[in-house]
Amino acid sequence: MRDIMYKQTDSIRVSLPDWLQRYDLPTQMPVNDMEAAMSLAIHLSELNVRHRTGGPFGALVLNLNHGQLISAAVNCVEAQCCSSAHAEIMALSLAQQRMGQWNLAETQYSPLTLITSCEPCAMCLGAIPWSGVSQIVCGATKADAESAGFDEGARPNAWKEALLERGIDVVTEVCRAPAAKVLQEYAESGQTIYNP
Repeated sequence: MRDIMYKQTDSIRVSLPDWLQRYDLPTQMPVNDMEAAMSLAIHLSELNVRHRTGGPFGALVLNLNHGQLISAAVNCVEAQCCSSAHAEIMALSLAQQRMGQWNLAETQYSPLTLITSCEPCAMCLGAIPWSGVSQIVCGATKADAESAGFDEGARPNAWKEALLERGIDVVTEVCRAPAAKVLQEYAESGQTIYNP
């Protein structure tokens, strides 16, 4: 085993793939169109698989009422050597940085929605209530992710009710079939199914 010299650093940097940084994302999405927003999240997840830059997950933060896109991200776990670099965490973090506010409910763009190509794993579920989003819209299900081989963690069965109690609306299975297809294609591609 190689010795690793400890060196204190004062920052953490986790970047999106180069292709996504160059991608021509729309600033305006169709108003109140969950399926259009989900289609973009799924498309980004497909591109992430095609470019071999991370897992088959994509996420957006936007104001659905006005169609204003705030951030878009994909899973960057392997490429960034960071187990928390899930698409949802990346999208939420980017939105918070762009807004200059950790609580997205306190921005001028509120209320904001998290669009995610798959239901949240245990970690991402934990981040959602503290992010300030007022809604989460999901594509594929936990069962779809687990069928592809991913470990989604110990997520409570009543996770939707728990978010609703906190004032966060939950919509699931939007464009489920195409979102689940990306998971299966990833599993069949031989790319890493990263589980602890």
